[in-house]
This record gives sequence, structure tokens and C-alpha cells, in this order.
Amino acid sequence: MNKHDKDKQPTPTTNSEPSQKLLDTKVSRRDMLRLTGATGLGLLLGGGAMGSLLSRGGTAAKAPVAPVQADSSIPFYANHQAGILTPAQNFLYFAAFDLTTTKLSDVKKLLQEWTTAAAALTTGRLVGNTNDSPNLPPSDTGEADGLTPSRCTLTFGVGPSFFDERFGLAGQRPSSLADLPPFVGDNLDPAWCGGDLCVQACADDLQVAFHAIRNLARIARGTAVLRWTQEGFQRTGEADPKNGTPRNLLGFKDGTGNPDVTDEAEMNKIVWQGSGDGPAWMNGGTYMAVRRVRFRIEVWDRSSLSDQEATFGRHRQSGAPIGARDEFDKLDLKAADASGKPLIPADSHSALAHGDGTVKMLRRSYSYSGGLNAKTGQLDAGLLFISFQRDLVKQFVTIQQRLSRNDRLNEYMVHVGSAVFACFPGVREGGFIGDTLLG
Repeated sequence: MNKHDKDKQPTPTTNSEPSQKLLDTKVSRRDMLRLTGATGLGLLLGGGAMGSLLSRGGTAAKAPVAPVQADSSIPFYANHQAGILTPAQNFLYFAAFDLTTTKLSDVKKLLQEWTTAAAALTTGRLVGNTNDSPNLPPSDTGEADGLTPSRCTLTFGVGPSFFDERFGLAGQRPSSLADLPPFVGDNLDPAWCGGDLCVQACADDLQVAFHAIRNLARIARGTAVLRWTQEGFQRTGEADPKNGTPRNLLGFKDGTGNPDVTDEAEMNKIVWQGSGDGPAWMNGGTYMAVRRVRFRIEVWDRSSLSDQEATFGRHRQSGAPIGARDEFDKLDLKAADASGKPLIPADSHSALAHGDGTVKMLRRSYSYSGGLNAKTGQLDAGLLFISFQRDLVKQFVTIQQRLSRNDRLNEYMVHVGSAVFACFPGVREGGFIGDTLLG
């Protein structure tokens, strides 16, 4: 299905990820965990339950230390794009764009202009240089003037439709970059699907994130238009001084089972594409899966605590696997009660997301609330599930198919939006977003 049917350069000394001395500020163990699951529900997303929940059980990132300051800035120029391994900020503003041009030169010019703007936005500077002339429209919309960078990151990607016949790039499309196959239980709305380009804006202030997308959309006029957007949130550091694992809107902790983002070897195995994986322009990049998952909150709220915990395979209060005491205790799928019945149900979200433990991905999801559904009178709230992986088919699709068929969580959720994107490798000083493909 295509997007209409669906729904020179010096090597930088700093990197945009935690292991690269992010913001010259040490990152706490909890910040590393928040990194990705930020929103709750590790729901991997699936046609039923997959969502960011992916509670796989496992070890937490081991990196003590001081929390990241809200006024710090994250380098835009780096080997990898920021907003992937970066500890998850408080807010998200996600945008998918459709290109309205058929000229590749226009696309290249847009990405060059976005690069200049992104370098300014992530440091708290105004976009452009005509903000003081009384006779010209300001080049920056101004609503973030005077605000700190708030750890703003901008992550860019291209969808499968980017490689159609318009730009002559079909031969450069990675083999795994294709619209996701149908999953059991999907009820996708084209209004929440697809896109030629995407920008994931994250920040510790929602106005800062909105300001970034607004200005990028303004720059894109005449070349690209917004296709769909989604705001997201998680609990803030002020609300949780202990900086624990965030909870999703179903009340369970999310992000417990994410891999350790400070482990470079692990990230090369799970997240970053290497030489030989596909086209050379993607070396150092990654693939993003995005699913808009609406929770059936009213049904969930009438379920007993024991049913809820059996659905997740974890205790709600502690986040520990059923039968264990600590959130980060190993997920023991063989543990049984006196009668021989497994403590963690085989069809629980944790058990199915974990599988045999060999297939992993990095989740970085956010909760959302869209008000009331006018047709049903119920809350339109849930999870914007986002994951990053080295191979969409081998990792995301494999786990999602397992979850969509059998996950208990499917009873309480429905997947209404879907998109995938190839996220470029990082931008070096003097280069531009996507220059490995278009440069």
C-alpha cells in the first residue's frame, strides 16, 4: 500500500547520545531507562498489543549519576541522530509530511534548510536572520523566544513512499523498508498512517517541541505539507523526583525491559545499521516503527487488579514480574505455583514480548490524549508507540506478529495508526540531513 492508500566535514568530537557525554552532563540510571519507554506501556504495538510495553525482563542500564538539566542542549551534529538513544524527554511532537514536489533538487534544498534550522532550534536560537526587521515577516515564529533548549532533539526519517517513481531513488530503498503487513486486530485509519518524511521533536517543554515542528513546516511550504501530527507526554521530572520508570495510561511501568543504551556493542547489534546490512547511505542509521494505539480505557478500568496484572505479567505497583519483588528482576517464564501453573501467563504481554529473549528492539514511546471520541463518547487516549531497530522485519514484525495473535492486552487496545521510516545517520558539521543519500 502506498502513502495515499494507507491510511569537507570534520569528525565531531561529541555525539548526540548518552554515551557521548550528552550535554556534558552525567545521565542517571533512570534517565537511561526513561530513554525509551518513556511513555508507559511498553506496548509494543501490535495489532493488538504490541505496544511499547515490551516488558522483556532483563537488566537495567547501569549508569548512576546526576539528572539531566532541563536547560541543557543536545548536540545536533553527531555520528548518530539524537532522539534515539537520548534519555526520553518529557514531551513529544511527532509530524509526518507528504512531499508536494517531483523535483529531487527541491527535496535536497528542503533538507539543507531543515538542517540549518534544526541546528538553531536544538540550541535555543531563533531560526533565520530576519527577526528584527519591522518591514519583513519574522523568519522565526517566536513562541519559544527566551526559552531554554529544554534538551530539544529533532530526528528525521524517510518513509517507503519516498522511494517511489517521483525521484528516481527506487534502487536506493532498503529491502526491509516497506509498509508493515496487516496484523490481527488492526483497525487502521489512513489519517494516522504513512508519510514521505517524518520529524520526531522531543523536549522537556511542549512549547519548545511544538515550535520546532511549526517552523520546520513553515520552511517546507511549497515543497512538503503536514500529513499527520501527534503530541505525546510522560510524567515530568518535577512530578517524580525519584525519577522512576514512567507509567503508561493503564497504570503500569513502561520501559523496564529496554536494552542498555550505554552498551555500544548492544546498540550496534540492536539499533544501528552496519556495513553489509543494506545500502551504504544507511550505515549508522536505524529504522523507526510508529504505531498509534488507542486504549479501551473504560473497559480496562472495570477490570480487577489481578486480571490487569495477569494481562501484563507484572505487578502494577512495583513493576516486578509476577512472583518477583523488584522491577528489574529477571523475567522467569518457567516459575510456577504449587499446582504447577505458570506464575506469568504464557499469553501475557511480558511473556509474548520477551519470547525466547533473542529478538529485541529499542522502545521510545509516549502517551497521548486526544480528548473525547465524538462517535463513542469515550476517551481517545493511548500510546504513540515508537521503536528503533536495525531490521524492521526481523525485529519489529517478528515481535508484533506474535503479540497481535495472542496477547491478552489486545482486549484493551486497538491499533489505529501505522508508519515506518528509515532514520538517516547523524549529520556532520558542514553536511546536511540525508546527505549520504542525496549529497
